Amino acid sequence: MLAEIGVALLLFGLGLEFSLKELKPVKKIALIGTPLQIIFTILFGYSIGQIFGLDWKSSIWLGALISVSSTMVTLKTLMSAGLLGTLSSRVMIGMLLVQDLAIVPMMIILPQLNDLSSGASVLGIAAVKAVLFLIVMIFLGTKIIPYIFKKVSEWNSREMFLLTVTGVALGIGYGTHEFGLSFAFGAFVAGIVISESDYAHQALSDIIPLRDVFGLLFFTSVGMLLNPMFLLDNFWLILFLILSVVFGKGVIFGSLSLAFGYRNIIPFAVAFGLFQIGEFSFVLARVGIATNSITNELYSLIISAAVVTMFLTPFMAKLSNPLYQYVRKRKKLDTVQTINVPEEGLIDHIIIVGGGKVGSNIAKTLKKLNLKFVIIEQNYIVVEKIKDAGFPVIFGDAEQQVVLDAANVHSAKLFLITIPWMTVTNVIADMILKMEKDIHIVARAESIEHINQLHERGVYQVVQPELEASLEFNRQALLHLNIPVSQIQKFTDEIRKKYYTPLYSSELSYEIIKKMESASKLLDLNWFEIEENSPLDGKTISGADIRNKTGVSVVAVFRNGKMITNPRPDSRLSGKNMVGVIGDFASLEKFKELVTLKN
Repeated sequence: MLAEIGVALLLFGLGLEFSLKELKPVKKIALIGTPLQIIFTILFGYSIGQIFGLDWKSSIWLGALISVSSTMVTLKTLMSAGLLGTLSSRVMIGMLLVQDLAIVPMMIILPQLNDLSSGASVLGIAAVKAVLFLIVMIFLGTKIIPYIFKKVSEWNSREMFLLTVTGVALGIGYGTHEFGLSFAFGAFVAGIVISESDYAHQALSDIIPLRDVFGLLFFTSVGMLLNPMFLLDNFWLILFLILSVVFGKGVIFGSLSLAFGYRNIIPFAVAFGLFQIGEFSFVLARVGIATNSITNELYSLIISAAVVTMFLTPFMAKLSNPLYQYVRKRKKLDTVQTINVPEEGLIDHIIIVGGGKVGSNIAKTLKKLNLKFVIIEQNYIVVEKIKDAGFPVIFGDAEQQVVLDAANVHSAKLFLITIPWMTVTNVIADMILKMEKDIHIVARAESIEHINQLHERGVYQVVQPELEASLEFNRQALLHLNIPVSQIQKFTDEIRKKYYTPLYSSELSYEIIKKMESASKLLDLNWFEIEENSPLDGKTISGADIRNKTGVSVVAVFRNGKMITNPRPDSRLSGKNMVGVIGDFASLEKFKELVTLKN
């Protein structure tokens, strides 16, 4: 019973953390690819079961049990390798989330295989009950539960709030059990309902320790059912199952990644990251034991294989990059397809690797300025969008020399690598500098450590998006707090110089450019409104003697919906004009006092 509470709290926590926003960047492969992966894996597991001599019901259960991967092990592996936030990690997390959700219907459907004669009617009744339950839960979740949480939170008692959250989770779970549905299913739905309330974060933070304690009891009970003698007596059978799972699930995950348009290292990373049997297989296996759907021998077989595959995950994940490099070298060169490339060819142009959001935005700017460029992109879906936009594009892999030759690297002015994958960026940079050592490369770094790697390779400039975004957030926040612009820029320069140290120390031109950028930001343009009773109302710029009185320079006037830049000294100011001035902090303060004075 304690183990069952652990399962319920585990699924309740999953419901609290469930968010469709996390699936948005990889929604196609997550919402469509994951169900396909589960179906293919169940069919694969069914064939393994037939080889083992299992009956058809046990074979289907075997396929279902090996179809889900481990969320906890995969996340820990990604965190240890510093790969969280990469595209491959988003694909894996999206698929894992849908897998975890798929456990709930499997827990309802699979036990019905015991009695197919009444299975269809039982499933139909279960579906009707589930719909009714969801309707009741929507009402409770939008009307009753938020009111209860509000009243309890007003008591300012953390213990009472924790007791209420636990009571809601287990109480709703018990209600669904009495209603004829799964206890864990009710807890999961309760979590989803509470996740939409204002108290979701507090509920999750309070329930995590309790969930972990009961979850530990669950995994302990699982371990107690693992028979070491069974492991020794069935060593070759377990080894065969482990090898089959590693190979079969790896091929399925890798193939689906390719089918959904993911290239480069991503199919390898997904295959070697999600091949293991997950912790929710233990949950499903316990349901199988409780309903007499599977034997203790099959249960022990699955538990043994799951533990070993989880243990292997961190080591197997490290193989994705070497295997990708080997396959890339052995792969035959693809035919290069060029689209919208000018007939006169590519000379003195800019090469952009990656036609995603960053690359496309750069292309729009270059096109407006009538600068010559070409995009290299290997995702055919993105290529179609680039083609529709009218941009020149080469359909191919920038890691292949034939593609770089088609982009005419030797005649290019600049090379921009906008893709976010560290391994691929390093390979492309090495290849470009090998072909044309004097070309300037601006690359996107995945992390602070990646900046140093790119510098060592000879990359001219590096952009680290998260660092630049944090600096701009700091700048805007400090401007809002009226911190002097010079002080803000000094602070920003110190941080940038700290993290971009290799570039500052090796490239004098880089430091000069950054100092020029800093100088331009120091000339901060500020806007002031000239009110009708202001001393400046009706006076010319020279007549008001603004420069001598305050130290600022008037560089723009906004009047009647029109912008006047570099206004003449005899330009007359009037009420409701907006005046743009530049100057240091002290000068701006003096001008502000002048504008706000009343005649």
